[in-house]
Amino acid sequence: MPKTTALSAQAGTTSPDYVGLLYFLLQPFLEFPDSLSVDCEQSNNNKRVWLRVAFGVTEKGRVFGRGGRNIQAIKKVLETAAVAAGQSLYLDIHGTHASTPPRSDDSRRKPERTKQGTRRLDPPKPSVKPRPQLREN
Repeated sequence: MPKTTALSAQAGTTSPDYVGLLYFLLQPFLEFPDSLSVDCEQSNNNKRVWLRVAFGVTEKGRVFGRGGRNIQAIKKVLETAAVAAGQSLYLDIHGTHASTPPRSDDSRRKPERTKQGTRRLDPPKPSVKPRPQLREN
């Protein structure tokens, strides 16, 4: 089992052992526990905690669980511990979209191809057909 160190207390306030807690919560899901790497950084006078986690690519499915249930539960436990200590927590999992900046909605749209082979982003405009005229005899 990898060594975990308790975080030092400053000015009489205690901080949970986030690294140890994260190892405790993640190891049951890992086939290769040695692949787990955790880094904890505290800033803003110990009010903000940033946890970085990395593990093997093959472990991702087990750690996240169906629909992300496992990782959401783990994150909720960590956030609860942080709130109890008067801190805010950010969990960064290496290799996921959470660690990349969000894109705007426009960048997700794929351009459409027209008959001429050129691309355009706007949907095609509906063609306006004239209404049939009724003949009066």
